[in-house]
Parts: sequence; structure tokens; C-alpha cells
Amino acid sequence: MKKIIIIFMAVLLAAGSSGCIYVKINDQEKEIKEDEKKPENNEVKYELNEEGIIKTEYAKEIIEETSAELINAISDKDFEKVSEYVHPEKGVRFTPYTNVSVDNDVVLSQEEVKNFFNDKTTYIWGHYDGRGDDISLTPGEYYDEFIYSEDFINAEAIGYNEVLSSGNMAENQFEVYQNAIIVEYYFPGFNPDFGGADWKSLRLVFEEYEGTWRLTGIIHNQWTI
Repeated sequence: MKKIIIIFMAVLLAAGSSGCIYVKINDQEKEIKEDEKKPENNEVKYELNEEGIIKTEYAKEIIEETSAELINAISDKDFEKVSEYVHPEKGVRFTPYTNVSVDNDVVLSQEEVKNFFNDKTTYIWGHYDGRGDDISLTPGEYYDEFIYSEDFINAEAIGYNEVLSSGNMAENQFEVYQNAIIVEYYFPGFNPDFGGADWKSLRLVFEEYEGTWRLTGIIHNQWTI
């Protein structure tokens, strides 16, 4: 028996990653398959609502842990860590005010996100609401004004594929990002005298890529004129 076990282990080592091996025990050749029933890409099944959007309960189950890790990295300005979540092909699109502009929003690659705070380039990120002039900022300046403008890691509410904030701009996030999961970190307001007009939120957009959910959009949201 010991001899058979030793031979069996030697064959296992020799097989490497071939996917299956053949051993001879008691004069009978048997095939042993590796990872025969291993789930493909750790896929999580989900259901869509009437609008064709992944239902909230499924979205939360799929992305809650990943989104919590990401918002923590964003709050720490650890964009080397943030870059690990970025879609390797699409990069990440930055939207300063709710309505996503495929033509005008800045899109940065995974490598560009990694070097976010070292990049001193001035980009045109869009136009200031109510003023119309260019949002002309370095990535670091944009972070302060249109990413982590509030302490979103401690947001009063978190929505998973549900719109918590609303203004007078058209909501098109689920049209631009097909079959996405969008996590919204929302503050309903800060100063009682403003009657909620000073609400703000940050939305993180995830799309599936090879069995994992990767960051493809960061949407800043606040009251607009």
C-alpha cells in the first residue's frame, strides 16, 4: 500500500497543470480530473428588474465588499490601490455632475489612475454648472472638488442600483453603463437652513469583466441649477 501511495504522489507531481492524470492501482487504469466541478469565474447569478437593471438585493450581494474596499482606498487617496479595481480595457470615466457624457467626460486608463496624484496635467473635465466655464483642474484638484468633496465613506445612506439623489439633470447612468452595478454614497444635506439643497453623493460604477466587477465610472452628484 505504501508503494502505491508513493507512486500515486509521484504521478501527481509529474502531471503538473495538465488538467487530468492517469494512475494504475490494482492493475486498473483510472483517470483523475483536477477542478472538475470548479465554478467558472466565480460567477454570481442575478435577476433584472422591469427596467432591465440588476435588482438591488443582488447588486448588494455581489459588490458590497468590493465597493467598501474601494471607497476606503479613495478616502485614503490611495490611487495605486484604486487602480487595481479599474477596468483594464475601458479605464474609468469621471463625471462631475450626474449626467454622463460619453463624448466629453475624461477617461483615464488603469496606469493613469495609478499615477493620479503625480499627474500635474490640467484636464478639461466638463463645465461648471450655472457658470458654463471649463472645469480646468489637475487630477488632485478634481479629487477635492468632484470626487471626495465630502466624507463619503461615512455617507448617511448607500444605494445599490437605486437612485438616492435627484436634481434637474437627466439620469442616464444605466443607459450609458449597460448591465452595471452602481453604488451611491449619499448625504441628504448638511445645513438645515438649506432645506436639503446642499445634498451630495458619489457613485461608483462597476461592470463585469472576465468574471470580476471592475470600476468603469466615478460620478459626482449635487444640486444643479
